[in-house]
Amino acid sequence: MRKFLRHPSDMPVELVVRKQSLISGQRLHNISLGGGACNSPRRFRRGTAVELRVPLLGDQARCPGVIAWCKSQNGGYRVGIAFIDEDSLFRARMIEQICQIQRYHDQLERESGESHSIEQCARQWIATNAADYPH
Repeated sequence: MRKFLRHPSDMPVELVVRKQSLISGQRLHNISLGGGACNSPRRFRRGTAVELRVPLLGDQARCPGVIAWCKSQNGGYRVGIAFIDEDSLFRARMIEQICQIQRYHDQLERESGESHSIEQCARQWIATNAADYPH
């Protein structure tokens, strides 16, 4: 089972370095409860404290994390963000589900050419995908 959720590429994120830059004396592969992966134009040092933000969802769509890994790819980087406590992990999972639901809503409207309620789309997405959504 996947430990890092793949963030939808059509839902931009920001990674903002937090003032507390490193977690000292701990190994990230031992403390991560889970995480998310996204693309970044810049390289991050493993252990850097960041805040993951999803601007399209507003100010509440943000959560603290730590860079677990950073791999070079196609002129940029794929970055793994670990969430190191239950609250951050839960918040990140909810934000990612909202991103997936918003993506589903937008796709449905594009394909049908009709307007759809986000609430109805959320219920449909949850009924179809929630059981398979990574923990």
